[in-house]
Amino acid sequence: MRTLELNTTQQRRLEKLARDTGRTPQAMLRFVLRDGFELCELEVNESIAAESDAARRGYVPHKEVLRQTRAVIDAAHGRKRRQAA
Repeated sequence: MRTLELNTTQQRRLEKLARDTGRTPQAMLRFVLRDGFELCELEVNESIAAESDAARRGYVPHKEVLRQTRAVIDAAHGRKRRQAA
């Protein structure tokens, strides 16, 4: 069994990441060991910003995204789709 020691700064970073993600420090440590602090912090901050932006601007329902995407693809290929009844 290996022992891992974090310095005070690393411990604080791990605790902040855990708090920001709603995970325990032990659960977050797995990601930090795999990806490093910098990438984990970047991803967490980007996720928080995206959630904030979505809350501010609103969400588009999944069915609407699919409909709009299909319309763009069909328009690019010069096709028309029949409207569902």
